[in-house]
Amino acid sequence: MRQVRLGQTGLRVSVIGLGTWAFGGDWGAVDLRESEHAIHHALDLGVNLFDTAHGYGFGVAERLLGKALRSRREEVVIVTKGGLRQEGDRLLRDAGGRWLRESVEESLRNLGTDYIDLYQVHWPDQHTPPEETAGVLAELVGEGKIRHIGVSNYDAAQMEALARFGRVEALQPPYHLFRRDIEDTVLPYAAAHDIGVLVYGPLAHGLLSGRLTEFTTFDADDWRAKSPDFTGEAFSKNLAVVRRLEEAARERGIGLPQLSVAWTLANPAVHVAIVGARRPAQLDGTTPAADIQFSEADLRTIDAILARAVPVWGPYPEGT
Repeated sequence: MRQVRLGQTGLRVSVIGLGTWAFGGDWGAVDLRESEHAIHHALDLGVNLFDTAHGYGFGVAERLLGKALRSRREEVVIVTKGGLRQEGDRLLRDAGGRWLRESVEESLRNLGTDYIDLYQVHWPDQHTPPEETAGVLAELVGEGKIRHIGVSNYDAAQMEALARFGRVEALQPPYHLFRRDIEDTVLPYAAAHDIGVLVYGPLAHGLLSGRLTEFTTFDADDWRAKSPDFTGEAFSKNLAVVRRLEEAARERGIGLPQLSVAWTLANPAVHVAIVGARRPAQLDGTTPAADIQFSEADLRTIDAILARAVPVWGPYPEGT
């Protein structure tokens, strides 16, 4: 697996990382044994970056990942996130000092490790001053509990505000063929400041897997069951775009998931594409994207197909 330097962190990471969001239960029932096999298969394929979050099942995904990686800890880069808090049925953003410190301590216990390679604030919190967030993260670095600091789902202004008081070394934004808003200001800001970029959702939450049809239904505990991105006229229009993208992939002798992941990596500001996999075989359909190179003509063809696409935004902590 090809590796790159992750911006100013200096970490050497595989250009494809394994994401564990699905292990937390937000995508329906989880087969824990199959999930662990997927982690081991990722290692066999050369993946060395593994992404998780305290909020993915509030410990479920982190514990699974930590157990699977325990004997390989020094070979891998573990990325986790904090700053979401459950209050009854509500999911709240909380990047306050007390909660971030509690989250880091719990993540360390869940992962079974004494340090986190890259710790990211999961979502921007408009109610916490950036100096408070930056301050506690700097303390945690000083204590050796986290090694590098990043953010997730931040825009350029929010990164700039946090950077005035501390380090912002990495960014994890959503990015895929049906969501390109970060190209305008976020990716240019990251490139100008040598911020490592790990994009999530390169398969548009399954839309670009090639497996969805007009007749697809989702389990009640799968967030997509309630999402307007996966129902109605917008969904139908995007499925038509997906069919055209599948044709473009076939003409190049690759699968649609490979085309979709490789397209995100074609942006020079992007270092890593984080892919999910509940089963080992799913990784065989995405990891070959690490070696795919597109010509300018290829990218123009893809852009032309996307002219009819409807943006797919994905979920937010407050609901879909």
